[in-house]
Amino acid sequence: MISGIEPKTPQQLNWEQRLLKNTAKPKGALKPEYQELKFTLHRKLLDKINLEALATIDNQRVRGEVRQALVSLIDTEPTLLSSIEKQQICDEVIDEVFGLGPLEPLLKDPTISDILVNGSKQVYVERRGQLELTSVTFRDDAHLLRIIDKIVSQVGRRVDESTPMVDARLLDGSRVNAIIPPLALDGPLVSIRRFSNDKLMPADLVSKKALTPGMMELLEAAVKAHMNIIILGGTGAGKTTLLNALSFFISPKERIVTIEDAAELQLKQPHVARLETRPANLEGNGAIRQRELLINSLRMRPDRIVVGEVRGGEALDMLQAMNTGHDGSLTTIHANTPRDGVSRLEVMVSLANASMKLESIRQQIASAVHLFVQAARLSDGTRRVTSITEVTGMEGEIVTLQDIFVFEKRGLGPQGQVLGRFAATGIRPKFYEKLLAAGIRLRPDLFDEVLEIE
Repeated sequence: MISGIEPKTPQQLNWEQRLLKNTAKPKGALKPEYQELKFTLHRKLLDKINLEALATIDNQRVRGEVRQALVSLIDTEPTLLSSIEKQQICDEVIDEVFGLGPLEPLLKDPTISDILVNGSKQVYVERRGQLELTSVTFRDDAHLLRIIDKIVSQVGRRVDESTPMVDARLLDGSRVNAIIPPLALDGPLVSIRRFSNDKLMPADLVSKKALTPGMMELLEAAVKAHMNIIILGGTGAGKTTLLNALSFFISPKERIVTIEDAAELQLKQPHVARLETRPANLEGNGAIRQRELLINSLRMRPDRIVVGEVRGGEALDMLQAMNTGHDGSLTTIHANTPRDGVSRLEVMVSLANASMKLESIRQQIASAVHLFVQAARLSDGTRRVTSITEVTGMEGEIVTLQDIFVFEKRGLGPQGQVLGRFAATGIRPKFYEKLLAAGIRLRPDLFDEVLEIE
């Protein structure tokens, strides 16, 4: 052993091996010369065919004809390619012409929930709550910028040096955020939150043990009885998924107005009016924010207002709507606990009206909100409802809360899975009288339910 150098412990060696594994260059990417060939073929293809004329032809037929043209072009190239390489290059060029280039295979993979592009040479995905490095790369930053522009232009938005940040959505409803230089120092950044075509129903969330049958029964009763519900959680905790599931319990006879920054809610009721914010134009004018849409929605005769996420001054208008005849409204906010949720609401209302006293804000919250539903993504990637908390009123100057259901974390299993249990606190909510008045009667043992998670 060399003097003065301490030997590495087994824990250090294990950590270093994992780090090397996670940062190693992924396999499966095309060689650089093949990447160049792909773009050469792309240019030749655009010179050879008239895409505007092909737009009137059936999509499958167009793709077949384009593939035949590509095969002919590849055969004229001096580069020797195997049949597998030819197939891969054909697929990638077709994705460039008709889709979103290197992102297309990831968008077709149903197991992927998030796509995270960190510049042109690094793309991560999330599967089952865990991040994985992929072999997907772009030719350069200019190539990635063209894909970003293709995404945002589909929904009438733009991204350039004057507006280097943009929120958009894909045609399937997936949410997209992009930020480009000069704000992104190492190249354009893209985050895509996938939208599942198979909308999770309440029974699906119960079967996945995101919450217990009793918890879902209580939430169903609260929605049907027009309780005002706010879903809390961090990024990727499943707030929108839970909001979509709870909307299933809204009566088809009601008129619902949804308000979002980027439309992703998929309500199945027949009478839904969907509103979406608008960014400013090139001159910096014409922006329409959620607050303006929320104020306007009050003139649209809504039975319920559903806001995708409250993050600013619109919180005041949302609380006032809940207090003035629009019971049964639903929304989400970013917060780690129900108590943090109250604090976040206080701050957001203050943004709308700085002169409003804190006590008045808290009274608004206490009278408007009936339930906080806390969602969380645990360390093993699973998403669970960790608490259902009732707002019981005011005690002095404090908004009082009481837990009805909680998830108690008990440790980790041998495979790293989170162990714990869902447990009712045994407390019957104060709004139970409202449920009875609405003709809803819950089973007596619901508030004693316990479910172990192994």
